[in-house]
Amino acid sequence: MLKDKPLCVFLGGVMSALKYAIIGVVVVVVVVAAALVLLPTLHRVPVQYVGSPSGYEAFVPSGQTINYNGHTDPTGTLILSNGNTIQNVVWDGQYSGTIIQNHNEIVQLNNQFVGQTDPVNNQQYVPLQDFYVIKGQVPVEQVTINGQTYYVIEASSINPANIAGFYTYQGWVNNFIAAMNTPGTYAAGLPGNSPVFQWENLTGTVAYQTMLYQHYIPAFDGGYVLVLPNKTIISYGAGTPSGSAIPFDFPQQGYNPSS
Repeated sequence: MLKDKPLCVFLGGVMSALKYAIIGVVVVVVVVAAALVLLPTLHRVPVQYVGSPSGYEAFVPSGQTINYNGHTDPTGTLILSNGNTIQNVVWDGQYSGTIIQNHNEIVQLNNQFVGQTDPVNNQQYVPLQDFYVIKGQVPVEQVTINGQTYYVIEASSINPANIAGFYTYQGWVNNFIAAMNTPGTYAAGLPGNSPVFQWENLTGTVAYQTMLYQHYIPAFDGGYVLVLPNKTIISYGAGTPSGSAIPFDFPQQGYNPSS
């Protein structure tokens, strides 16, 4: 029996070592698993919702783009329903390609026509700007790209019915958003013989110019006006996307200046 003792001691030592090895592996697995659970939480910046739940916000593309998540997105400014603005905004997700294409076409048409004369009111054409209205709050995530802070609109989480494209004189965009958020403002269409086209001011020029641009961008429709409660009007056109929940995208009545 004494001859078997070293073997028993050896086997016992092996079993003890194996037991501690297994415990060590389990501890390492638990620690690694815990680290994997905590890591995303430590590095994730939560999405914030900006704007008013019942208001209209607008993304205004700057013409610049950025590579984000492996694809090209437009950058610009976000105008909130209260008039505040957020700079260095990236539109990521649905319609990003549409926005880039629309803006490039607007820029090309501006380069072609701005400075030429409107044949109806004899005033010079002015630069138009496209912008994209979102009904309700906007999901935004703060990220850092190449050392620069950006605010990324998570567009794919927005109901498509709540997104619509528009274009108007570039100096009117902020006023346009303010008008949309003013109770009592409504949209109307201009008949082809409307006297508004003959007005010798920006209203008449932009009204005709939006109609001119629609011939070059098939998805755009011009000849619309926002009518404010004080009877002020803002000429504009609508394009793509065309969210059904935004009534200013589909004027249901005509505009009569004498009414």
